[in-house]
Amino acid sequence: MKKNAPTIVWFRLDLRTLDNPALWEASQNGSVIPVFIWSPNEEDITLGAASRWWLHHSLEKLGAKLRELGGKLILRSGKSLQNLKSLAKNTGARAVYWNRRYEPSIQKRDGEIENELKEIGLEVKVFKANLLAEPSEVENKSGLPFKVFTPFWRQCLKQLNTEKPLQPPKNFEKHELEPESCNLSDLNLKSNHSWAQGLEHEWNPGESNAHLNLKLFINEALKKYTEARNFPDCQGTSKLSPHLRFGEISPKQIWHAIKESGEENWRESQYLAEIGWREFGYHLLYHFPHTISESLRPAFNRFEWADNSDHLRAWQQGQTGYPLVDAGMRELWATGWMHNRVRMVVASFLVKHLLIDWRRGAEWFWDTLVDADLASNTQGWQWTAGCGADAAPYFRIFNPITQSKKFDPKGSYIHRWVPELRGLKPPYLFEPWNAVDIELSAAGIRLGENYPYPIVDHSEARIRALKAYEKIKK
Repeated sequence: MKKNAPTIVWFRLDLRTLDNPALWEASQNGSVIPVFIWSPNEEDITLGAASRWWLHHSLEKLGAKLRELGGKLILRSGKSLQNLKSLAKNTGARAVYWNRRYEPSIQKRDGEIENELKEIGLEVKVFKANLLAEPSEVENKSGLPFKVFTPFWRQCLKQLNTEKPLQPPKNFEKHELEPESCNLSDLNLKSNHSWAQGLEHEWNPGESNAHLNLKLFINEALKKYTEARNFPDCQGTSKLSPHLRFGEISPKQIWHAIKESGEENWRESQYLAEIGWREFGYHLLYHFPHTISESLRPAFNRFEWADNSDHLRAWQQGQTGYPLVDAGMRELWATGWMHNRVRMVVASFLVKHLLIDWRRGAEWFWDTLVDADLASNTQGWQWTAGCGADAAPYFRIFNPITQSKKFDPKGSYIHRWVPELRGLKPPYLFEPWNAVDIELSAAGIRLGENYPYPIVDHSEARIRALKAYEKIKK
């Protein structure tokens, strides 16, 4: 490589300055040209509206961080290869560094780009930055990928020797010739959706806020996480998922924060296991890329999904008549996020009560979640539907009434997100259709008018789902 020639650092889902191997390594060699290229047509699935909102603000924060270090984030749009080539040509760069991604289309694209850049004489280095373990490195005793989480994570824990996170680049040297950059607004990432104000109120993207959230979680919620994580009205989760999704914080940083928390048996931490589930999702996506659009279990190719647009719309809008389901779907629309326990309930309701294809649910989550991650979203839906790896048995049909009673016993979560039911108390709150007329009248509830009757009967829906499953077992 030409001495003192700049190095291009291609930012992707690693929008941070700390523990960023590509950025750190490039900064050791001289001047750095940081670039982000908006190329939605190259993705397996174009980012949903909520994720684009987050990306806009994350890029804004990253740009500010890089300016503090003496650099400038270059923004481009269009084909990645063409932009990287033109940047190298116009700046005299002799190297391009980036951190690895694992989505199928991106893997293929990155391989092609690496070959093309090397052919024109550029040095290319690719780093591990966004997972604790490379998917290709974790195998079972037969040398095959895992399909069950527990043995996968057990093997990961045996193999992992996680070094300490990298510090920010100390000698960040800005390149003397500043390349052309578009404005952030030119990428048209921000949405005109009515819920955008809700996202602004709920979230503060960026690397600094990711670390603030991690610190607050460890100090205030880690010790009680195992129990508190299941209660949607309790501040028992970290809410780090969107920060992880966009690489504002690395799993290695979280690993070491847990390690240094003073917790006994920290490697067996339930929260660390949740990070393990994220690793497992990427393990599955890497080895079984077809699962983005197809069930892992071939038998489900014969499953008779229902095609009911009215039921799908009622589910999307939080108008199913089941208060916990409706609360979750409204929380999603208002904030771009949903508590994990409730995610399982609403997903189960769609695929098992309504028998609607899990892919329709995955599409909706993809568009509305700020933490919509291709690996986690795909495998989470397949887990719930029973058609993926480590799938819950199909007969495990979440009952939204009993789930409400167990995990929202006072009805606080439902009252927050379904305001028309605030006058109704448990136990009628969990199944208002069984409330006596005097209770409904006192609460100002008129079923079928200001709150819907259930769109399906739980018992009947359960029987129907089990019969549908029996058909594909034969």
